Amino acid sequence: MDFNLTLKPIPVLPFRGKDWLGFARHIVLEKWTKVIKYTAPIINLVKMADTKFNGKRWEEMETDVLVKIFKELNMIQLAPVSRVCRSWRLACSDPFIWNTLDLGLLQSNFIQTRASPYIWVDERSDKRLTRILRVAMALSRGNITSPHLKRLVMPAWNRITKVGICQAIRRWENLESLTMPSIAHPPYIMEEISRSCKNFSQLKVMGTFDMHFASAIATNLQKLKVLSLRCSMITKEALLYILNRMDNLEVLNISHCLLLEALATSGRKQVRSELDPSILQKAARIREFFHCQSSSCTTCKRMIEDEGLMRWYRYEDWFWRRDEVSTLDLGDYGKLFGKNCVNSLTA
Repeated sequence: MDFNLTLKPIPVLPFRGKDWLGFARHIVLEKWTKVIKYTAPIINLVKMADTKFNGKRWEEMETDVLVKIFKELNMIQLAPVSRVCRSWRLACSDPFIWNTLDLGLLQSNFIQTRASPYIWVDERSDKRLTRILRVAMALSRGNITSPHLKRLVMPAWNRITKVGICQAIRRWENLESLTMPSIAHPPYIMEEISRSCKNFSQLKVMGTFDMHFASAIATNLQKLKVLSLRCSMITKEALLYILNRMDNLEVLNISHCLLLEALATSGRKQVRSELDPSILQKAARIREFFHCQSSSCTTCKRMIEDEGLMRWYRYEDWFWRRDEVSTLDLGDYGKLFGKNCVNSLTA
């Protein structure tokens, strides 16, 4: 690809009302300046003078150059940019831009209820999500099933029905990794993953991990290689069950977990302050085994204070996103939905 190109100048207009074209050009020029700052050798790519010079027009730029620029934009900025011309719209739909969809910053105001779907979300949060979905639909040109999805992170799914999640998983044949909250009846989703996702290899669970959950995993996901139970309440019996049954498991993370002798229906929980020798012995065969039960660890202290059910909303926005397993750590993703982007949705 030849980077030595010149562009015919485009008047950059301030964004007024529905002047989305001027707004889009302004956004792209700003991001383009950021990109070329670190790209060499590129000379005289953009000149905002009135001088006429022979070169390529903006809509004639190579797609990979456009994709490099558009990768710097958030979702709300991509919406007007995609309407400039056909080549820009195609670049906005490039898979490289959409390899990670992070909705983590779209926080909802909710109240748990006793009736189905067992949660009430305020109107403002619903409207915010609706706007996001409209933008996504416009950019995806009507494609809504994400058939090539490889990783899904869902901190909560109180409002997703059993039928709904199973129908979605059937379409995700390429799904390899799932981060999910603990659920009351896990077998149905594990069975669906086993049937539909032949390359599935990584699972992260946040919540309660008991024998019921362990049995569902061992029965249906024998090829699982990575399992993270970080910041979960787990029983000794369930942990030993996984260690005994999951022969293909290569990585196990039980850092900051509240380890119980058993799940007590009433009374005080019997918490183990350190790992049993039998657990350490069986875990020795695993390539990577992460564990932490330190009295000086802030995360472990939070687990104890929250009695094994971490109240994520009380802590930093990034806290739930972390993991000792590098392939499960979400890092600093979220560019598509930055804080300014979220604020514009609520305005």
